[in-house]
Amino acid sequence: MAAANYLLSEDQFLCSICLDVFTDSVTAPSGHWDNDDQYQCPMCKEDFITRPVFNTSMSEMVAQQKASSSSSDRQASKPGEVPCDVCTGTKLKALKSCLDCLVSYCETHLEPHLTASRLKRHQLIDPVENLEGRMCTKHDKPLELFCKTDQTCVCMLCPVLDHKMHEFVPLKDEGEGKKAELGKTEAEIQQMIQKRRLKIQEIEHLVDLSKEGADREIAEGVQVFTSLKESVERGQAELIDTIKEKQKTTEQQAEAFIKELEQEISELMKRRTEVEQLSHSEDHLHVLQSFPSLKDAPPAKDWTEVSVPPPSYEGTVVRAVSQLEETLSKEMKKLLEAELKRVQQYAEDVTLDPDTAHPKLILSDDERQVNHGDVTKTLPNNPERFSHCVCVLGKQSFSSGRFYYEVQVTGKTDWNLGVARESINRKRTITLRPEDGFWTILLRNGNEYKALDGPPVRLSLKSRPQKVGVFVDYEDGLVSFYDIDAAALIYSFTGCSFTEKLFPYFSPCLNDGGKNSAPLIISPVRVN
Repeated sequence: MAAANYLLSEDQFLCSICLDVFTDSVTAPSGHWDNDDQYQCPMCKEDFITRPVFNTSMSEMVAQQKASSSSSDRQASKPGEVPCDVCTGTKLKALKSCLDCLVSYCETHLEPHLTASRLKRHQLIDPVENLEGRMCTKHDKPLELFCKTDQTCVCMLCPVLDHKMHEFVPLKDEGEGKKAELGKTEAEIQQMIQKRRLKIQEIEHLVDLSKEGADREIAEGVQVFTSLKESVERGQAELIDTIKEKQKTTEQQAEAFIKELEQEISELMKRRTEVEQLSHSEDHLHVLQSFPSLKDAPPAKDWTEVSVPPPSYEGTVVRAVSQLEETLSKEMKKLLEAELKRVQQYAEDVTLDPDTAHPKLILSDDERQVNHGDVTKTLPNNPERFSHCVCVLGKQSFSSGRFYYEVQVTGKTDWNLGVARESINRKRTITLRPEDGFWTILLRNGNEYKALDGPPVRLSLKSRPQKVGVFVDYEDGLVSFYDIDAAALIYSFTGCSFTEKLFPYFSPCLNDGGKNSAPLIISPVRVN
């Protein structure tokens, strides 16, 4: 019907006498009167013996109009809010939920529960969804008790029928207890949040430090490479100047020779002209008088052996590069000294672990020196102890960050140094290589140095190290060895993948009849 789309105005429901919206509309021509004894229409003055009957349809229309007017002044329920179950069309926000009706009501539809005596007895709560979940599924009664025995919510019939002899408390009491526990949980969560915020600050601080370090490293690197570039450019310019100077000297010498030759040619041409003129002269007296001075060619320089050989440039470039290499070597030494100072900042107080030492090894009382002895000591064959190879681990283990230590190797002809992972084989012959958990370098026969990489790398060192520094960056997968006295890098294992604890590794090797009896000594780190 077209009337279904017709929107009624509130003005159409105003009493013409009191100018208020109809309350109890009736079927009389006009529906307003003042007393219960006589019913007279205030408009037309007609008297009625009995009070006219209510117009139910009109009352419903008025109620709908009131609800519509009220709804137009309020907004529909938002996501997360409980909607009214009675509203048709646009759902308004529920003000209360009824546990007896299992319905949520907006302000308008809640009014009967606030005025009707029968509905006033219903239990109203703050609006909630899933009201059915608040009812006992067996007895269709509200959940009002908590069974402490079964740790579940029950209705008033459950203790009698299904939970006999159980311990019960009101939901409110148990809820308050749980709220107290939640308070503790909230405090714990808040503490966890605070810790994580502090961790964020710590990480951000580390990032700032990393950025500062990166900026500093870039600045130093740019300065070094700028210096090297200037050295190369200066060496190149000096090389070019040297070659050009040699060429210029050659050209000047040639020019002097050419000038001298041209001067002689000029004088000879002049003499030839005089001789030619004299030979054609008819003045015999003049001929005889001039003949003595013109009969012989003028004295001249012997140019037979004179030459201008090209300058020799042999060795010029080599000497320039050698000089540049010397400059680069000095710069490299400065860089290595600076790098060594940086890694020495991560020095750890490393000591030897007697529980890992091979029975033939002799450890000092302070557990900082180890050498090989001829006597096998009786020691417990614990799982940590090396029983085949003469080596020992440090007590300290590292599973993150950076660490550094130094070992004196003076007087030894053979030794092994480095780091090893925790799970290495300690009871059989071992192979010192990264695949088996070892990152080490060694000395053999007093002059053969190797990095036991895969495959091993022979090392050419300018001098024999007397003290070796070992540096590990766990996260970066780096193990580096340094000659402390020469401030030189011996070797670096890069791209390593560490997943276990790492331990310092030492092997003084066999004493070789006393030739290799000197101990390996863990030395205190002194930053130069």
